[in-house]
Amino acid sequence: MYRYDRNHGMNGNTSYTTRIDPFVVNRLQTLMGKTLIVETTKDTIRGDLIEVQPDHISLQAGDSVSFVRIQQIVSIMQV
Repeated sequence: MYRYDRNHGMNGNTSYTTRIDPFVVNRLQTLMGKTLIVETTKDTIRGDLIEVQPDHISLQAGDSVSFVRIQQIVSIMQV
């Protein structure tokens, strides 16, 4: 796993750290605009992939947008 560090605040006192897998992020970026079924540790979500960030993805289903942490994803299937 890799780490993604980002400092916030004027003095850089607050630090945000998360583990990312650049291979997963890269693969997800190739699926932008596609309809996916994403199985998470909690439930299954179906929607169009509209955004990929180092720590989460955004899926749009109709008028609603779901944000899913990449660490919570178990599997992804393209429809």
